Amino acid sequence: MLYPVIWQNNAVSLIDQTRLPHEYNIVTIHRSEDMALAIKSMIVRGAPAIGVAAAYGMYLGAREIEAKNHQEFLEKLEKVAQLLRSTRPTAVNLFWAIGRMMKTAYESLGTLEEIKHHLWQTAQAINAEDLQTCQAIGDHGLAALPTTPQKLTILTHCNAGALATAGYGTALGVVRSAWREERLQRVFADETRPRLQGAKLTAWECVQEGIPVTVVTDGMAAHCMKQGLIDAVVVGADRIAANGDTANKIGTYSVAIAAQAHHIPFFVAAPLSTVDFTLADGSNIPIEERDSVEIYQVGQSMITPSGVDFYNPAFDVTPAELITAIITENGAFPPADLVKLKFY
Repeated sequence: MLYPVIWQNNAVSLIDQTRLPHEYNIVTIHRSEDMALAIKSMIVRGAPAIGVAAAYGMYLGAREIEAKNHQEFLEKLEKVAQLLRSTRPTAVNLFWAIGRMMKTAYESLGTLEEIKHHLWQTAQAINAEDLQTCQAIGDHGLAALPTTPQKLTILTHCNAGALATAGYGTALGVVRSAWREERLQRVFADETRPRLQGAKLTAWECVQEGIPVTVVTDGMAAHCMKQGLIDAVVVGADRIAANGDTANKIGTYSVAIAAQAHHIPFFVAAPLSTVDFTLADGSNIPIEERDSVEIYQVGQSMITPSGVDFYNPAFDVTPAELITAIITENGAFPPADLVKLKFY
């Protein structure tokens, strides 16, 4: 099993996802500023993994703070929180994890060293809970998949695997559970332009575990559906509104439209921490725009002529009516029933 975020030797070890699949490299993080850079530069990516990394980033910042009293400590810790919040605006797990760490800091009693220790314990808990959550999502997703005499072929978009979580994965957690129970024939992985997370990361994870995988370009998904090659679509999420509208990697919306046109079930797999119940629908989900270099350059090669303009939103929002079910650690639910989970 891959674990992209690990606490060891009094620091955080991250798998550098920008170097996969050709190079497996570990980055060691000792400071909150370095964790913020790792999140922003996508060394660590995927909403749940970002949340875990941010929790550890909060502790790394906390342990460096020198303060005369609890209030001064909280004021300095809030600056650490602001730095980490500024890294990726769409993934709500980032804000959820920081909020939980701040709650621990406010409610903890004792000396500053004891409070810092409580923060470390909370970060460790967030890490462990996410791993358990992903395994539950995988099993609930397995139960939600179509029942057919033949093994299933599942299409996914971007990477929502072990690399995007504390381990096991959300969308790929469903894939792993289906493979374990011998209900999976093959994964079709959209390449996921412009960062190519599907081609680089999803495919790499499948190869590591011997799961048959076919990489297709993003524009091929509808054709594959029309040819009868896809039985279900399972994707992850970076933020889900209370009505089920879901922000995920750019191109997900197109896949959902194609799935509906071909009567193929479309599932979103995500922990409840990804649901933002403060948003009634997806219209107010902030959409991160990234550097245009991601579009016009592949490796060291320029692929567009000079003088053109670029638009590079990192995410789009899939309307709830296109989603068959949202798979959480508490089960798979139609989007309309998601609000019932608000107080879990």
